[in-house]
Amino acid sequence: MPLPFILGIAAGVAAVGGIGSGIHGGMKMKEANDTMEYAKRKHQYAIDKFERMNSSTTRMMDSLGTQELEILSGFEHFSDLIEKIQNRPEFKSFLKEGIDIPKYDAQKLKEVSTGAGVLVGGLGGAAAGTAGGFAAAGATTSAVMALGTASTGTAIASLSGAAATNATLAALGGGAIAAGGGGIALGTTILGATTLGVGLLVGGVIFNITGSKLSDQADEAYRQACKTADEVETICAFLSKLENSARKFKRTLTSVEAAYKERLQILDHIVNYEGKTDWQDFSEQDKRTTENLVLLVGMLYKMCQVKLVLNQANHEREVNTKGILDVQMEADLLLDNVA
Repeated sequence: MPLPFILGIAAGVAAVGGIGSGIHGGMKMKEANDTMEYAKRKHQYAIDKFERMNSSTTRMMDSLGTQELEILSGFEHFSDLIEKIQNRPEFKSFLKEGIDIPKYDAQKLKEVSTGAGVLVGGLGGAAAGTAGGFAAAGATTSAVMALGTASTGTAIASLSGAAATNATLAALGGGAIAAGGGGIALGTTILGATTLGVGLLVGGVIFNITGSKLSDQADEAYRQACKTADEVETICAFLSKLENSARKFKRTLTSVEAAYKERLQILDHIVNYEGKTDWQDFSEQDKRTTENLVLLVGMLYKMCQVKLVLNQANHEREVNTKGILDVQMEADLLLDNVA
């Protein structure tokens, strides 16, 4: 058989083989492309879900944290009123079934009020999540820390605005209430091949090999997308639990605060408008209002001490469900007692 004819047949076989291999490689590329697109959508869906949940939880926590700090900073007015009353009794601790409120401590209240005032002053320019971080760590603890010393050796209480807030955050070891993220690098591969004879065969083989590699990359992208989705589910479950707990806690805190403000206004009227500054001049109703006010202040102080988020030994975070429920039950019982 003449050599040119043999070469012609060989070229024809090569071309057919190349086309078949190229078609197979093209199918692999399409499958890889589809997998890549699905991985990309899955990843983006997870990130969008995290951002929505994180944003919602951050707003709730910031609202709660700001409320707690404002309550604590307002204790100065309460302390000033109490200090004006001469011959007042020693307001002892209140211990009743289900309710445990520590003894009234004027010095502690003034300290926490000053510290909270420092933090409130810095919240205006603070990043989202800052106030929520104080609530997560316990606003009372945060306020006390604000009277400490910054890493520079400067007393935090002598700082102001964002500097004081940042120094307190540093002392607390942060303030963020959630962490998440991660990414998947998705790219495109442009392939080319020759089109005739043995060249088509070689091109088809290269196309097939590259298609396999792209398929491997697509599979890895999909695995990473699944990993991200699983991590986001875990984080969002935590954030959802935290937001729900914070919302219920805030509802109870608001009820106690309302009862406190009502009685604080009455005491202000008694002392500053009626001019009663001696306990002996107080009517029984006046005394009862004052004593209940002291109890409500103690409860607010205690509620603001609660850490909504606990840091575990393995560095994971856990919503302080029991601590939150316990103080809510105490608060509800106290409201029933002072009604």
